[in-house]
Amino acid sequence: MSSAKANTLPHPSAPDLDILGDQVTIHPGGYVEPSPSDDGPEKNLVEHMARFRESPLDFLREISLYVSGIGWRAYDDFIGQPIYYPGFSENMKAAVMRTPMLQRRLQELAQTRLEAEEKDGLFGEGPESTRKKVSRKIELVSSLQEVALGITDGMICKFESKRFIRGAYYLCTQLVTRAYHQGIHVSSEEVLRLRSVAETAAKNKHSIIFLPCHRSHVDYVSLQLICYRLGIALPTVVAGDNLKIPVLGAFLQNAGAMWIRRSFGNDALYATLVQSYIDTLLQNGFNVECFIEGGRSRTGKLLSPKFGILSFLLDSVLSGRVDDAIVCPVSTQYDKVVETESYISELLGQPKPQENLKDFLSSSSVLSLKLGRVDVRFHEPWSLRSFIADQRSRVDVGRPSSAFADPLSSESRTRILRTLGYKVLSDINAVSVVMPTALIGTVLLTLRGRGVGKSELEAESLTSEEHQRVP
Repeated sequence: MSSAKANTLPHPSAPDLDILGDQVTIHPGGYVEPSPSDDGPEKNLVEHMARFRESPLDFLREISLYVSGIGWRAYDDFIGQPIYYPGFSENMKAAVMRTPMLQRRLQELAQTRLEAEEKDGLFGEGPESTRKKVSRKIELVSSLQEVALGITDGMICKFESKRFIRGAYYLCTQLVTRAYHQGIHVSSEEVLRLRSVAETAAKNKHSIIFLPCHRSHVDYVSLQLICYRLGIALPTVVAGDNLKIPVLGAFLQNAGAMWIRRSFGNDALYATLVQSYIDTLLQNGFNVECFIEGGRSRTGKLLSPKFGILSFLLDSVLSGRVDDAIVCPVSTQYDKVVETESYISELLGQPKPQENLKDFLSSSSVLSLKLGRVDVRFHEPWSLRSFIADQRSRVDVGRPSSAFADPLSSESRTRILRTLGYKVLSDINAVSVVMPTALIGTVLLTLRGRGVGKSELEAESLTSEEHQRVP
């Protein structure tokens, strides 16, 4: 009787999450009466939304809540620095172009080119040569500024429209809940702590650097959804330009993606632009997200840290250009990742296919599968400046830990960078949970024989669960 009654209830809308002091309360999102339940210390932040075929009226009502921006959907009173306003991108480009680091690089590159042309005898001799060199340098700097501005425009994220992000949140939530029917789960205790840290960081104009592990393309979507849902300023996501494909690329850039090349090579201007942009983000307290492993793990295990972007982040604080930043390692675990089939093909030796919109749309059938749940865990955030000071006191014994102005040797800097990378991996591992599917798979692999009964499987799973962190 109870199950029949449950089947007649409409789908609950996305729950409202009230965080007051030490209490976390979930209540209806506007028009659906939820069934009473107690989720314990974990909360599902993203539940099923109304579907047009199942309940057209509820679907239209839900759409109207996002269009009108009712309650938390308005995304007006978030914690962090101002984003999503007209002119944000232009202000960011102007700030990047004004950085002293970039201006020095432009002058250096122009001077190097000028000296090369002078050796080729392009300016001749006599009093006119000096005037020609001055005029030519101005021309070279102007040309380099145009190139830098074009690269910056294609690289930076474009937080321009709140109406866009409301629609993007709704669309992404629909897609995620179709694939992961049990939603995205977080720890209430960790959420309270994260909001508290975000409030303090916003007052001090410090950025939160989210450093998640990388299992799937859903990683950055889930973290953006969580930040939006909790009222925290969305982070700028460092993403490879292989995803900068027509339509999807523009969508992701407006949702927070920052495009960078996979390899910088010997392009000094591009490397300086990336560092200048990261400096600008951290100096103004904008949140940042980058994946410590670089690419996605095909096996589910943590990969060795990649030190590219991590080096830029470290240099911003180490050089003193940025006062401090808050590091927050993040663990994202799945019952099953959407890309399982492609991962199997790649592990068998097939080359990784180039991302394109056609493949993205053709994978829509995957989004209708029931892949279980997503669990996101946040390690206790910590100060990057304090970490550097602690490491410097160990590297440079006898020198004061606050001596940030003193230059580090290349060897000492590399040691601090590597320690930072592996500390983040350790913190991710510390808060990771063992998903039920992984637990059952492990038990099956450890049992002898060709089969196992249900009672034995349950007993072995319970024994393993006592030694693991299972959601």
